[in-house]
Amino acid sequence: MLQDFKVTKRWPAANPDVIQLYSLPTPNGVKVSAMLEETGLAYEPHLVSFASDDQLTPEFLSLNPNNKIPAIIDPNGPDGAPLPLWESGAILIYLAEKSGKFLPEDPAKKAETLQWLMWQMGGLGPMLGQFGFFHAFAGKEIEDKRPRDRYLTEGKRLLGVLDARLEGRDFIMGEDYTIADIAAWPWIRAILTAYNAAEEMELSSFSNVMRWYETCSSRPASHAAVNIPPRP
Repeated sequence: MLQDFKVTKRWPAANPDVIQLYSLPTPNGVKVSAMLEETGLAYEPHLVSFASDDQLTPEFLSLNPNNKIPAIIDPNGPDGAPLPLWESGAILIYLAEKSGKFLPEDPAKKAETLQWLMWQMGGLGPMLGQFGFFHAFAGKEIEDKRPRDRYLTEGKRLLGVLDARLEGRDFIMGEDYTIADIAAWPWIRAILTAYNAAEEMELSSFSNVMRWYETCSSRPASHAAVNIPPRP
């Protein structure tokens, strides 16, 4: 039962029969909000505020011991049992399989889609996130610019990988929008918004990335997702 999860004591469910989303509209949070909006699966969002260290509370840690957003509880998981889940990539795969959307059924194409999802999870997201810390947040006060420059260089390299992949393709997997795209475009948005670093990243030079980003971010689900859950 959903009420058996300690996290629901701090974030009570108005509708315990739908997926419960515990998140914040950071790039990783937007991934899952966008996926839920795209699939049409019923869900209820709960704001996990970093400003008040919600992610460090015993209630949230009981759901995600890694103290990161997003996390979900699906009250109607496999075999009808509630399923708690964290890590945005794992959640995207789960929701894709639950809904039957945004992950190819063909084994080879599915494996290739997951390859690009893992590329985002292990490369694009962490490198851009570290760059953002040293460029726009607390790390910007560090006089030694070598950490910032290290992540800036690696971020550009990864953007080049993505730009090459998108040459002649509408989306990462070709004509079809998949979880590989949903995982990646919120990080390009972070460069433009949270980090205000389009010039430093030379984003305009990655024409395929920018074309693809505009397509992805202009989807109705994407428009909604960037404010789910709404910040206070």
